Amino acid sequence: MGDRPFIPVAIAVLTVSDTRDLADDRSGGTLQARIEEAGHRLAGRRIVRDEVGEIRAAVKAWIEDAAVDVVITTGGTGFTGRDVTPEAVEPLLEKRMEGFSMLFHRLSFDKIGTSTIQSRATAGVAGATYIFVLPGSPGACRDAWDGILRPQLDYRTMPCNFVEIMPRLDEHLRRSKN
Repeated sequence: MGDRPFIPVAIAVLTVSDTRDLADDRSGGTLQARIEEAGHRLAGRRIVRDEVGEIRAAVKAWIEDAAVDVVITTGGTGFTGRDVTPEAVEPLLEKRMEGFSMLFHRLSFDKIGTSTIQSRATAGVAGATYIFVLPGSPGACRDAWDGILRPQLDYRTMPCNFVEIMPRLDEHLRRSKN
């Protein structure tokens, strides 16, 4: 990884579930363990019900918090009536990250085959904060973290990574109004 230093980022984890609490939240726990193991800082961890308003409010609060660089949600990406995380998060996004969904499905296909089509994993940027919407299974969280997020949230990853462009994510907000 060359001579570049590791730069830790602050990551908040939101579990979307009507039935989980912190004691039995395996997906949120999986993400927290991997975040900390990688040397990043857990900026917050919450569980909210599968309700658009609750999900959106939690994500929006973290977007507005300058101490949070990344938000990862887990749960609510399927097709049942209670799966509303993409609907809650996507209106907040200023820029969508189409490649995340494609790469997630590519990695997931290698593990679970065509069942990957049942996930609406998505990602984007809002308020200079990266947002990743993952399925609710611990396996999907492991696949997304290990295969995409860990290397992209590591400044040492070449030829490019999310960390090196973080200072420029809000350029549009700082532009002169002339």
